Amino acid sequence: TPATPASVAKPAPATVAKPATPATTAPTAPMPAVVTSPAKPSRPVPTVLGSEPLQPGEFAWQPQMSTGGPMLVLVNIKEQMAYVYRNGLRIGRTSVSTGREGHETPTGVFTILQKNADHHSNIYNNAPMPFMQRLTWDGIALHAGNIPGYPASHGCVRLPYEFSKLLFDVTTTGVTVVIKNDSATPSMVSANMLKPEDTLSTQ
Repeated sequence: TPATPASVAKPAPATVAKPATPATTAPTAPMPAVVTSPAKPSRPVPTVLGSEPLQPGEFAWQPQMSTGGPMLVLVNIKEQMAYVYRNGLRIGRTSVSTGREGHETPTGVFTILQKNADHHSNIYNNAPMPFMQRLTWDGIALHAGNIPGYPASHGCVRLPYEFSKLLFDVTTTGVTVVIKNDSATPSMVSANMLKPEDTLSTQ
């Protein structure tokens, strides 16, 4: 008798990748990473410390990797990825969509100036910008939005909806956000990356 085909999982905003453990053994490892979609059979589940590319809208989030200390968000335009560090340890990474041609996302060192979970654009026809975290007063921010797999925004850094909510819940105003075009992205960051903005800008 032919085997019954496996059913296809319906997409969900977020799923949890559970490690394989014996049924009689209580799990002792930290909570696994949260990802936006189940991994395909031929593809490992993305982790926060991994370096493999993520699919558009996919992310990994494991805040228990570091539970306290200063935070840093690093956006890599060339990779269309963002990374979140706490006390120098990476706790999350995500696919993003930065500014398209003619509306390029500026590079440099920024701080979160303002947060609004239900923000609407003052510039682009009252467009919704959920979980907005403002980086400049002229319209650049982190916020939830469509992630098509390439730069498509008007300059903001779009994040997957569920990831933007998770990030919003752990940041405060004053958190440093570094936006760059290329170069290797570290799994850990050195102490000087976590200094105040005025020090960073001189480096």
